[in-house]
Amino acid sequence: MTIDERTVEWMLNTDPALRWQVERDIVGAPPEVWQATRARVGTEGFGARLLSWQDPDGQWAGGSFFPAGFFDSPEIEQPGQPWVATTWVLRDLRLWGLDPAALTGTAEKIDANSRWDYDDLPYWGGEVDVCINSYTLATGAWLGADVSKLVAWFPAHRLTDGGWNCEAEEGNSTRSSFHSTLNALIGMLAYERITGDTSLRDTRHAGDEYLLSRRALYRATTGEVVGPFVTRFVYPNRHRYSALAALDYFRDASLLDGTPPDERLTDAIELVREARTPEGTWIQTTPLAGRTWFDVDVAEGEPSPWLTLMGTRVLAWWDAAHPA
Repeated sequence: MTIDERTVEWMLNTDPALRWQVERDIVGAPPEVWQATRARVGTEGFGARLLSWQDPDGQWAGGSFFPAGFFDSPEIEQPGQPWVATTWVLRDLRLWGLDPAALTGTAEKIDANSRWDYDDLPYWGGEVDVCINSYTLATGAWLGADVSKLVAWFPAHRLTDGGWNCEAEEGNSTRSSFHSTLNALIGMLAYERITGDTSLRDTRHAGDEYLLSRRALYRATTGEVVGPFVTRFVYPNRHRYSALAALDYFRDASLLDGTPPDERLTDAIELVREARTPEGTWIQTTPLAGRTWFDVDVAEGEPSPWLTLMGTRVLAWWDAAHPA
């Protein structure tokens, strides 16, 4: 797949959190180049801004998943949810490539001071929501926290149809969700990459099969597209499933596992390919509602450098395994 040089320059002219990934995954720069850019995440741009707002107790916005006082404020009546509390910030910083040394002592402070909104549970033990637990598993591994309870949690809570659902623990569903399953897989993959512990690999591969058996797009019961969200590419996607987010995960898993792309992803690949503009970019759809610390991507309807990074590297991975 050829990439327009102007599009590459446009992607490079961004925050270090994005630029180092473009250098590594698109440009093929030597490790010393993209690693030097990655080292800047903690000292400038998005990463430095988030670090500056950390509370003395190790949290952000005074809370674990929701900011302090959220349930007693008018904000609870607004669309979406705030994305400013500890879990969301740590997730972003990890995905942006921040060196965890910049957060030395944070795991211990959170262990001492942060509790889940659900049942006041200890932070690093997780709670009942699989998406929350997936973020916590990955973040805990990254910061060196004890996440052994969460390592045991994921295989124990996989549903009989093969995946996970955030509604299952409350008894609201016995069927897996595309959204929840993808988040679970992303968390387990990050845990394995960070720690080298392969104890969740079989569980992850079984969860992969849930999505692959549905070709990452379709309902098992009717064969119809599972929902309009599959084509709603957005960054940050937070918890939301899309064909692009799923393919970015499967690419990442393929690289770690040393396996070729699964042919059952063909339809999803073509959907992503069709969404590419003539300039080689992908367009931002409607950002998720809710308060943020600051914007990290473009407005709806504009070409997104983040989505373009994801789309470009996914197609390059696929096309390398399917030469014309």
